[in-house]
Amino acid sequence: MRIARIEDLHCDAGWRTWSFLKITTDDGVVGWSEYNESYGSRGLTGVIRKLAEPLVGMDPRPVERITAMLYAMTRQAPGGLIQQAIAAIENALVDVKARALGVPVAELLCGPVRERLRLYWSHCGSYRLSHAAAMGRSPVRSLADVHALGQEVREKGFTALKTNIFCFDRGAPYMYQPGFARNDGWPELNVDRRLLGIISDQMAAFREGAGADVDLLLDLNFNFKTEGYLEVARAIEPYRLMWLEFDSFDPQALAVIRRGSRTPIASCESLFGRRQFRPFLDARAMDVAIVDVPWNGILEGIKIAAMADDYEVNCAPHNFYGHLSTMMSAHFCAAIPNFRIMEIDIDDVPWKDEVVSPPVIEAGHLVLTDAPGWGVDVNEAAIRAHPPKH
Repeated sequence: MRIARIEDLHCDAGWRTWSFLKITTDDGVVGWSEYNESYGSRGLTGVIRKLAEPLVGMDPRPVERITAMLYAMTRQAPGGLIQQAIAAIENALVDVKARALGVPVAELLCGPVRERLRLYWSHCGSYRLSHAAAMGRSPVRSLADVHALGQEVREKGFTALKTNIFCFDRGAPYMYQPGFARNDGWPELNVDRRLLGIISDQMAAFREGAGADVDLLLDLNFNFKTEGYLEVARAIEPYRLMWLEFDSFDPQALAVIRRGSRTPIASCESLFGRRQFRPFLDARAMDVAIVDVPWNGILEGIKIAAMADDYEVNCAPHNFYGHLSTMMSAHFCAAIPNFRIMEIDIDDVPWKDEVVSPPVIEAGHLVLTDAPGWGVDVNEAAIRAHPPKH
């Protein structure tokens, strides 16, 4: 078996683009991975193409040997786009190997530990602020809509939801994201009493709508500094969150917040590899380690999870992409012992199920099948029917 072709395909996904890597072997086995360059990773496709060039003609099955070679070739430029490119190639190679053997990826990784994965509804209401029309959903325009959305989550069988900060204090509702320079508040990233009140009111509306039995999670991204994260953590204590999530590149700062918060802290979704995760684990900086499988690669992700397990830390995937990424993350979750809960986007464009066959979801849980590889089919005709806009 030899690699015959490595191709990238791209599909309009409303306000972003879904990107796929396809590896075809000389005997017709096809492996897929999903990657994303819509959020700070522009130019990733070009990096993937250059790294993939020397792989044509190689046996795709010794995946660790190939990724070790790619890391060696890029030793002087580690992380960032290089890491994401290697991960995209690694994930597609793993799919090739699993399909060639006729087994699911989780079985290839000596699992599964479990076949049912508890889900949380991610970006709950976030996309409805500005992309409701593209999704065919009712927009979120007020706290009353937040309350109703909490009810919807419960009625659809989900036991947990994660949201972002919504502001209704201007003409049009917006998501508060100064950490990404998307509205006022940067570069200082301060918090004030007005914003603390907005966050508290939003969480109260979700709690009242979803009820006492649905877990709430709040993602603050990169929107504050250490002081601000601590202020928010104290403000949301009455709502008994499952976790407060945010990003920091300073393990000691994150540890200070964790020690000062009565709410569990989840973090690290923006880190690459075991070397970046280790100082955060050494500092006991988070309660839940979030691992991005498209960024790290599933084999590196498994190693990160094994290391976290030594520190008594459970893991959750960073998964806000398409169905293929969801299944890549699902096999990661199924293969590790220290699983916490899995992220999934429910609100999305109507053609999402056409592009990649959807996962099986029952009562707020993703159910793994015994289909080989990632366990889903990619529809290239549907991808071509929705070319990217940008």
